[in-house]
Amino acid sequence: MLSLLTRQAAAAVRVLILLTLVLGVAYPLAVWGVSRIPGLHHRAEGSVLTVDGRPAGSSLIGIDPVPADPAADPFFHTRPSATAEDPLGIGPADPSVSGGSNKGGFSETLLGAVEQRRALIAAREGVDAARVPADAVTASASGLDPNISPAYAALQVPRVARVTGLSEADVARLVAQHTDGRPLGFLGEPGVNVPELNLAVHAAASMMRP
Repeated sequence: MLSLLTRQAAAAVRVLILLTLVLGVAYPLAVWGVSRIPGLHHRAEGSVLTVDGRPAGSSLIGIDPVPADPAADPFFHTRPSATAEDPLGIGPADPSVSGGSNKGGFSETLLGAVEQRRALIAAREGVDAARVPADAVTASASGLDPNISPAYAALQVPRVARVTGLSEADVARLVAQHTDGRPLGFLGEPGVNVPELNLAVHAAASMMRP
């Protein structure tokens, strides 16, 4: 009996040592090594965006910016978030509790919020409510989607150009530069990265100032 217990204990120790080396040493080192491959390093570090060498956000996290003066709003806006303090989902989300609203398509609360968002966005952009695209009034599953549709970006171009002093053509060019195509050429839909676009607009507007 003692001999059997000794053999079993020895086998258990050998397995423990082996798994520790494989899963606790080799695997983490392999993952770290892959993250150092050129082209992957930036993503592995969180896709951090910087301005003058300082972190200014992430291209993977869309947090809706709040203008100091709503009447002179220079920002492109993300999709609404169910975690925003504003009851309509407008304004910055709380990334620590990101998530969707969990409301279904027949929810009167959700439908009411969508119509209110549509009216607010139409007023902000100075357009008819029928022109407001669906992604402008519906939250993503995470509530922190950094991308919006090209249609929603195009809707915001005139306002951003007017407030920043850039021409609409220049702002539209920046939108095109920060629009990603369909993954693999056929999956999903094109998307405009809002965090990257806002930084690009800010940089272009700063160059115009004396």
